[in-house]
Amino acid sequence: MSLVLASGSPRRKELLGMIAPDFEVVVSEVDESAVRAASPSELAGALAHAKCMAVAALRPDDVVLGCDTVVEQDGEVFGKPAGRADAERMLHRLSGTVHQVHTGVCIARGGRVENFTVTSTVEFYPIDEDWLQAYLDTDQPYDKAGAYAIQGGAAVYCRGIRGCYYNIMGLPVSRVARALKHFL
Repeated sequence: MSLVLASGSPRRKELLGMIAPDFEVVVSEVDESAVRAASPSELAGALAHAKCMAVAALRPDDVVLGCDTVVEQDGEVFGKPAGRADAERMLHRLSGTVHQVHTGVCIARGGRVENFTVTSTVEFYPIDEDWLQAYLDTDQPYDKAGAYAIQGGAAVYCRGIRGCYYNIMGLPVSRVARALKHFL
């Protein structure tokens, strides 16, 4: 039996390595645009479930961990930006506001499946335009939900967090560690 992370996210790999140093990565081929849900938090959970189940079908004897993170502000979902203009739009919307970060988690082995979603609340200071344009010139915004890395340059605009910091990075470490104990 192996632990398999159904995600290619370098941040998830790093965070999972904090609690489980021995695991494999198998990226799912799920069409995320085809997944629908009634709310942003449910969308994060549905995406995590779809990714986990796609890989679990290939690896039924292993413990498979699937995750997905979405940023929500006033009911609008902010996934990974489509490009610079989309990232700029997202960061303008998040500037000076409070938003939620939802990470859906699904763990499966054989016929057993556990799903949960962890939500953290983030408040940003107003983002000045010079910084925003300089940030958009880096690679940080483009492969992250909400177009920002809380552990990177966006840290200077984080006024406060309620909830799990690691959840904002894409893996609620303590909650996942507790859930994995039931599977490993």
